[in-house]
Amino acid sequence: MRLTADVWVSAYLTRLRLSDIPAFVTQKGDATAGAVLVKMNTLDGQATAYQRSFDLMTGDRCWMVLSEGGEADVDAALNRQKGFDPDLWIIEVEDKQGRHLLDEPGLSD
Repeated sequence: MRLTADVWVSAYLTRLRLSDIPAFVTQKGDATAGAVLVKMNTLDGQATAYQRSFDLMTGDRCWMVLSEGGEADVDAALNRQKGFDPDLWIIEVEDKQGRHLLDEPGLSD
């Protein structure tokens, strides 16, 4: 059974908060089935946007880079995605060390 988007987002924000990593929902999407994108802002003008993807070979869900580089370029890529998907969630994580916790167990589900 898959988690709804709003439950997953809430759990992710809690994990970040427990690790003292600031994060904000910058776009709230569909509570049940909205896709989730994560923007990692390292506060030095650079950013990376991640999207969940499905690995056809293994059947696993994993996080892949959607866009990376200058923050303005990453924001432009996210804005394009918003144009395609009005149900999209966007979470911005701010950490100079680049910690996003997406590689931790349970966050690819």
